[in-house]
Amino acid sequence: MLMPKRVKYRKQHRGRMKGKAGRGMDIAFGDIGLQALEPSWITARQIEAARRAIVRYMKRRGKYWIRIFPDKPVTAKPAETRMGKGKGAVDHWVAVVRPGRVLFELAGVPDDVAREALRLAAHKLPIRTQVITRVELGEQLPGEVSHANE
Repeated sequence: MLMPKRVKYRKQHRGRMKGKAGRGMDIAFGDIGLQALEPSWITARQIEAARRAIVRYMKRRGKYWIRIFPDKPVTAKPAETRMGKGKGAVDHWVAVVRPGRVLFELAGVPDDVAREALRLAAHKLPIRTQVITRVELGEQLPGEVSHANE
């Protein structure tokens, strides 16, 4: 499961998820990607479940990139414990995802295979998502001639 090797501080405040993602909104490595449409915390278990869905459907063809990392600790107190006595121990790790963030990218597989793999992965996540491609983002593919200035 994904988690940081070491952190400067063990526990964090919850924070707020205002606005859109500031970075990580474009496809950087692959040809097709899965983009978040709403804000959420995505746990390391959910990321791993989505990753497994992608890998199983692609059957070791192509390549995939996970563009989010669970670097925020979430604490929880033990069951049947009274309130007080300090903040609980770190229970699990989450990635803070805001709208527009690219979660996964794929390359090296046919378009229909990639779309189905991302659809299966999206079912494992607690947010609405959309599939995006490099072409939809207005980027030109290698060897393609741009006709923007004509």
